[in-house]
Amino acid sequence: MINKKYERVVFAFFMGMFMSFIMSFIITYINVGFVANFISIWIKAFLIAFACAFPIITIVAPIVHKIVHKLVIKI
Repeated sequence: MINKKYERVVFAFFMGMFMSFIMSFIITYINVGFVANFISIWIKAFLIAFACAFPIITIVAPIVHKIVHKLVIKI
């Protein structure tokens, strides 16, 4: 198992991977449709999106967590 101190990095990795995977598929389909080389175009888009998403989520997730924490009513 992975040490608890790496939880934020692991979260950012998987969140970035899943979101990039799904969003790059959708946007690639919208832009080019299911063409003969769709998979190669999509994988290239996914790799670029993931390279951007991972560091962005690493930085933004703690900020969003603080905002949500302040907005949610505590019972």
